[in-house]
Amino acid sequence: MKTGKNYKFWFCTGSQDLYGDECLEKVAKHSQIIVENLNKSGILPFEVVWKPTLITNELIRKTFNEANATEDCAGVITWMHTFSPAKSWILGLQEYRKPLLHLHTQFNQEIPYDTIDMDFMNENQSAHGDREYGHIVSRMGIERKVIVGHWNDKMVQERIAGWMRTAIGLMESSHIRVCRIADNMRNVAVTDGDKVEAQIKFGWEIDAYPVNEIADYVKDVRQSDVDVLVEEYYSKYDILLEGRDPEEFKKHVAVQAGIEIGFEKFLEDKNYQAIVTHFGDLGSLKQLPGLAIQRLMEKGYGFGGEGDWKTAAMVRLMKIMAAGVPNAKGTSFMEDYTYNLVPGKEGILQSHMLEVCPSISDSKIGIKVKPLSMGDREDPARLVFTSKEGPGIATSLVDMGNRFRLIINEVDCKKNEKPMPNLPVATNFWTPQPNLTTGAESWILAGGAHHTAFSYDITTEQMVDWAAAMGIESVVIDKDTTIRSLKNELRWNSIAFR
Repeated sequence: MKTGKNYKFWFCTGSQDLYGDECLEKVAKHSQIIVENLNKSGILPFEVVWKPTLITNELIRKTFNEANATEDCAGVITWMHTFSPAKSWILGLQEYRKPLLHLHTQFNQEIPYDTIDMDFMNENQSAHGDREYGHIVSRMGIERKVIVGHWNDKMVQERIAGWMRTAIGLMESSHIRVCRIADNMRNVAVTDGDKVEAQIKFGWEIDAYPVNEIADYVKDVRQSDVDVLVEEYYSKYDILLEGRDPEEFKKHVAVQAGIEIGFEKFLEDKNYQAIVTHFGDLGSLKQLPGLAIQRLMEKGYGFGGEGDWKTAAMVRLMKIMAAGVPNAKGTSFMEDYTYNLVPGKEGILQSHMLEVCPSISDSKIGIKVKPLSMGDREDPARLVFTSKEGPGIATSLVDMGNRFRLIINEVDCKKNEKPMPNLPVATNFWTPQPNLTTGAESWILAGGAHHTAFSYDITTEQMVDWAAAMGIESVVIDKDTTIRSLKNELRWNSIAFR
């Protein structure tokens, strides 16, 4: 999946010259060792680049502006090895425009009880210097991530890695362009919103095209290219004829192959990373895009059904953030469908008419061709499968009229209790935390949509950090949520974010 540049993160250490050159040499050596070991850890997804110790207003300002201007720099990690007078950081911080991490650590893990003296105390005072620096960042109202702990601790490194992925999401957000085929589903509120404000807040470009402009790309696809892709389908997926004539079945599959090739060329030619379709406006397309959209999502494109451009952009964003996660389990567009309300077995069956990303599949994927009552076109081919088990998050970005709100619900994905032989779509089944009744009530009170951007590979912390850096409200529904606390949080947020 193409996710952007080969990003790096700068490591900037703060100090001052009060204790002389010998101390500064130790500061530089310590920070170099930290950077070297972070890069060797195998945990961080991106390279950390050491920068010379920052001790003056001029050098701090120069370094931060160089970070702004360096395209492959996705953020700066700051650490105060010794005391660094915070007034020296003001101009640099004022002009800095990229993600910022304050790593509150120190070089030594343990106090050297037998040898510690005042020289050691003066040279190793991160507990002192980071508070001075932290104060000025807070006073200036600058959004940043703070991570506390020893730099060689695995948990600290994993948190740094998580922040790096959030930082990439922030950097790449301004490069997300959503192609809207037709418009939002008529009279539907939650999937629509202020596209201008979305561009101001997130950097997203959301553009509309007549459906037949993309349909023309599909018409121009060479039959030989369609045949090659169909053969790939047949070699990769189970062909589930279920009584249909094999040749007729294959023709339906070939239509989706043409849509996949045509849509992808259109998106590449016009530099879009996400797409929305609408079953009510298919123009000259022979089928509602199903298998084709599923495959495009698997390649990293964002998608939203019925014109839902916010979810399409969020799916793309979360796929970027999850790129390269070890043992990734997948990220997809999803929709709430129907409940299981049997005591002890409560949950929500998740799916969509056709478009669920196969990256979340737990088993062999099949192709089915089945009628679809919506769209008034021929029976579309689609990929069918069940999803993996395990924890995930479902997110919904909604327009509250005067602000955007990101709702994040932690969910537990489970196996379907029984087969569903008559349901010809990909499915997931999950129970929202803390339980179905509280989770669903909280989601509704927060104004969450029926569409979600879902991921096994992104954490709540990462999405909360993304929302904070974007300056928007976030609402978390998890194991600790109560209706009383949620209502209070929504009341407070209405004041804080108005």
